[in-house]
Amino acid sequence: MHLTSKLTFLGLVLGAAAGLPRGSPSACAGLTLDIPNVNLTTATHFAPRALVNISNIYSSINATNLPAFCRVELVITTNATAGSSALTEVWLPDDWNGRVLTVGNGGMAGGVTVTELGHVAVPQGFAGISTNTGHAGTTDDGDWAGPHDDNAIVDWGWRALHLSVLAGKEVVKKYYKTPAKKSYFLGCSNGGRQGLKEVQEFPEDFDGVVVGSPANWWTHLQAWSIHQNLNVQPSTSPHFMTEDMWTNVLAPEVMRQCDAQDGLKDGIINDPRTCRRVGGPPNPSAVFRPETLTCRLGQNTSTCLTADQISALHRIYADYYEADQTYVFGGYYPGGETEYYHGLVGQTQFKIGRGYFQFMVVNDTTWKIHDYDPDLLALTDELDVGQANAINPNLTAFAGPQHKGKLIQYVGWADQLISPGNAIHYYETVHQFTQANTEMDIDSFYRFFTVPGMNHWTCLQGGFAANAFGSVEQASNDNPPLSLDPEHNILAAIVRWVEEGVAPETLTAANYKDNDVANGVGFTRPLCKYPANLRYRGGNPNSAGSFDCSLNTA
Repeated sequence: MHLTSKLTFLGLVLGAAAGLPRGSPSACAGLTLDIPNVNLTTATHFAPRALVNISNIYSSINATNLPAFCRVELVITTNATAGSSALTEVWLPDDWNGRVLTVGNGGMAGGVTVTELGHVAVPQGFAGISTNTGHAGTTDDGDWAGPHDDNAIVDWGWRALHLSVLAGKEVVKKYYKTPAKKSYFLGCSNGGRQGLKEVQEFPEDFDGVVVGSPANWWTHLQAWSIHQNLNVQPSTSPHFMTEDMWTNVLAPEVMRQCDAQDGLKDGIINDPRTCRRVGGPPNPSAVFRPETLTCRLGQNTSTCLTADQISALHRIYADYYEADQTYVFGGYYPGGETEYYHGLVGQTQFKIGRGYFQFMVVNDTTWKIHDYDPDLLALTDELDVGQANAINPNLTAFAGPQHKGKLIQYVGWADQLISPGNAIHYYETVHQFTQANTEMDIDSFYRFFTVPGMNHWTCLQGGFAANAFGSVEQASNDNPPLSLDPEHNILAAIVRWVEEGVAPETLTAANYKDNDVANGVGFTRPLCKYPANLRYRGGNPNSAGSFDCSLNTA
């Protein structure tokens, strides 16, 4: 590591550097604010290693290993005419690194993300910001949206977060008596959507943004989730497949056909594009063929596939197009079969998609997924309720010479809730726009990393993968990065890129045995920058040094 990188690492981890102001119990107790439409409700100082036991309907933390910090609770008026507001918290470490980190929310959740404020922001010296997006609710809960509560939907879609960032920065300035030198964002899923929305609409809010598996094409994502449900629903239909079939029939056959294509049989498909029918590889024989599981005469149908089930699988793995050839969304990719049943193709209907249409689109709580049709796709695109979509490919205001913002995106190839194809699609639309309309090189501001075997978000959702690299829901679920340096910690990587101009080429991620750091490291892997894929080159298969990133699948 270069000397400057080491200094950045030390400043990031140890917090207060020479000349940076510190927080204190007295500063916390004496904090007053004069910010329009912002009301300070409570400021509470926590001593080092004090018990921090905080919970809300969405997020919680119970820890005794945090450094000293001041917890500031705010009520922000989001629309004075409508009388709407959002709850926001700003956590201010005594040993401040001079930076602000805003963390996103998941799904339709309405709760401050205290988990990540405590496990990511404060321990690394950041002043942390998070909001409840203007309502109280769980990840899957959509009934807060009405029907007909358009104002609450706008708060969730973008307004609460943007106003919280503005207010949070003012709180930081007042508390430390100096503004933050840089502002960062970290989020996944809907949090990834929030980050991209900010980049597109409010480019000055952040200098560096990290988004994972973003739910940014919200209207199409929810239509696709219903489409995937309908590929197997109802559970009494001939095309339904049980959890046992997904786990013990499909998953082993996918691995048998596809696992060794990357040079190593290890239970992980490093690049499922080489084993997927849509946009398939040069060698068609490499495509996963579910027909090999076709039931023979007299065979127990729980151990094989019928023609109806095979037909359903082709739809599940295919990109979703409507009859008029409108592209809607990507499909599943081979490699996540052990989790797909718990995603969108099991017995349980996906609550977020159903709730979105019930409470935000058709405003009818009796609406069922079998009521979905192409007209609803057109309607939801037309409405874009809450202006939730974040699909603008023009990032020049964020990334251009006037701001020079940086964006890192990642996705798990085995994502069971948002097709990896969505992340690829957005990246490529930005690539196309940038090349056609600017002199910029996308690599100078936007880098996209793929994580073989990882399900939605991280280890929290399951998956056999190197899924510990410093993003949200990792350290808080016993999967911290191997190190807080920029080679292993995606947050440190975006900081180094913004502040030193050193862009990440790869990241080294860890798999802990049974997804728990206490059990020790199972293996490490490089995360490759799209469109490269991971290849085994020989040596210890548990070491990242035995792999490289290559554009050549041979």
